[in-house]
Amino acid sequence: MQQPLVSILTPFKNTERFLAECLNSILEQTYTNWELLIVDDHSTDNSYKLVERFATADRRIKLLKNNGSGIIDALKLAFKNSSGTLITRMDSDDIMLPNKLEVLAHNLLTHGKNHVAVGLVEYFNANGVGPGYKSYEVWLNTLTKLGNNYSEIYKECVIPSPCWMLYRADLEACGAFYPDVYPEDYDLTFRFYKNDYSCIPCNTVIHKWRDYSTRTSRTHVHYAQNHFTALKVKHFLDIDYNPSKNLVIWGAGTKGKLMASIFIERHIPFEWICDNPNKIGKEIYGKRMLNFDALAKIENPQSLITVANKDAQKEIRAYLNKLNLEPFKDYIFFC
Repeated sequence: MQQPLVSILTPFKNTERFLAECLNSILEQTYTNWELLIVDDHSTDNSYKLVERFATADRRIKLLKNNGSGIIDALKLAFKNSSGTLITRMDSDDIMLPNKLEVLAHNLLTHGKNHVAVGLVEYFNANGVGPGYKSYEVWLNTLTKLGNNYSEIYKECVIPSPCWMLYRADLEACGAFYPDVYPEDYDLTFRFYKNDYSCIPCNTVIHKWRDYSTRTSRTHVHYAQNHFTALKVKHFLDIDYNPSKNLVIWGAGTKGKLMASIFIERHIPFEWICDNPNKIGKEIYGKRMLNFDALAKIENPQSLITVANKDAQKEIRAYLNKLNLEPFKDYIFFC
């Protein structure tokens, strides 16, 4: 099969201790027609000099300096300077398995435009992967194996930022990296979803995702949970909100309260239910909290469920099924 040029976009900042392993994993790819646009986002360690040595040795590596600030500006610069028909991302602290580009490109070329090629990921950590990240890995890979990633898009980001490939024209059509919205990977995933790009099922582990205490997703304010909730609500209102239905929030924890405050600010009517006896009957933000049983009396509801407890979610799902309510059409889990 023909090998069109693949552009790999990689921002980096102070990842000197991981960069050589990352770059060598790219150099070892079985798919060889690639270019790496790698952008230094104001590193203060020796990352730039390290990458410079690799770029001198291999012309496919194009080293740039971010003239803005942050991952989004770095991605914009990389994309602007890229030439590939196919576009993918890579994180500077991760590792590609040798067949990663080959698997993604083959799947994308086989299925054509309006598709997103994805693959299975594997977390690793020098001190062992915690149960939370392992659970996320299993959940994410289960979706990817079936290609039904969007079915749980309002829970967490369902397409990992360093493990997708898209036709250049499709990436441009959904705005690429130009909305200045964080978390940028989650926002882009929602735009794939809005543009109805189908995820191609994949059963192959192609990316090793490094977890460590100072990773950006763990430490940067842009990746805090309040940003995730606000982003999810924004895209829900744009994509799946049905004004002809009666909007219902289920849960009055931190996420439920943030969601309610956004609806109140935008003058969007809603009912608010929970199963916490300490909150039922009381008012929060001027809204009276209803017992969850009230849902049975609300005509044509569209429920947004912010309850995170897994056992409680099972009970909620069973209750919703008893009411003959359908996922996405009548309710969406936001946790």
